[in-house]
Amino acid sequence: MPETSPHAPWADRAWTAVLERTGRTAAEVGPRFPLYADPESGTWKSTSRGSWTGGFWAGLLWLRALASGAPRDRAAAAECTRRLAHWVDQDTATRGLIFWYGTALAAGPGRDSTAAGLREAAARSCLAAYDPERELVPWGAAFGGPRMLARVDAVPGLVPLLAGLAGEGQRAAHGHLTRHLTLSRTECPPRPAWQAGTDDGWTPCAEPAPGWSRTTPWLLLGLADGLHCLTDGLDSRAARALWEAADRLTAPRLTPAAGLVPPAQEGQRPGLVDTSAAAIESVALLKLAALARATDRGTEAERLTARARQILHRLCTGHLSARGALTDGCYDAARGLAPCHELIWGDFFLAVGLAILTGRTDPFAT
Repeated sequence: MPETSPHAPWADRAWTAVLERTGRTAAEVGPRFPLYADPESGTWKSTSRGSWTGGFWAGLLWLRALASGAPRDRAAAAECTRRLAHWVDQDTATRGLIFWYGTALAAGPGRDSTAAGLREAAARSCLAAYDPERELVPWGAAFGGPRMLARVDAVPGLVPLLAGLAGEGQRAAHGHLTRHLTLSRTECPPRPAWQAGTDDGWTPCAEPAPGWSRTTPWLLLGLADGLHCLTDGLDSRAARALWEAADRLTAPRLTPAAGLVPPAQEGQRPGLVDTSAAAIESVALLKLAALARATDRGTEAERLTARARQILHRLCTGHLSARGALTDGCYDAARGLAPCHELIWGDFFLAVGLAILTGRTDPFAT
């Protein structure tokens, strides 16, 4: 059996290790939310309300609950999700990250009604924040700084969250996604953040700088979810435009020269990488592969799956510690914040990628 086959032993070992790490993390942080962990000691920096990453911790707990089937694990996941309620009415587009990834897996067997209610409430709150003139949900003021920003980390999660509301919600999801895709074509590599200017103009933001590791992975993830949940309601031209955007963004990542784990920030601190960006990319590629396979794009599906498998293999054999922690993630290279740490969203997307690759979950379960 090839070492990177869908059911390779390395993938099963990594899956087990990540879930065991999740159990130890839960015991350490209690009612708090883990954010990032020291690469040597494994000790977590945690927050009381979860910040923009709280949904990833809830999502990991749901993955553990679905894998174990244990009532206590399900109760822990449900309780963690309830603690996200504070964010429903906060002015931040990261509610997509918080409430999609924190609740999507709760829609599985034995559906959690509280999680479903939170997801719908958050979706309606985000829809109310949608600016039809700018065609996006603004970044928001919850974390300080200018409110009317378009940032790529506002794309994933928010697209399927809005799309869950029929009619107006789907139109807002499509507008939000296409606004970001349009801005992404303005520069190469895509710039992560833009501030609304006068009239319908946009001014490039200095931070995050172009070459930020998570720019393309976040865009690809939101785009994959958009292709899944929006194309039935789009005309052929609009659907084709989304596929063209996917082809444009994936093309540089499928070349032999493309590294499996990107630099944290191009042009800064050579050697500093971001495994969390690679984990996000693997999930996005597996989702796109599933969509390509369903639309008779078999060759493309094979290429996308092969690339995702290579990424996951590198993460699991080169960056996964003995305790099941995905190390070498970079929170913020510019500020030197957690530059080579275990990041909660890195753990989450690694677990999701492995679950999809090994057939443990559907690509669009989360």
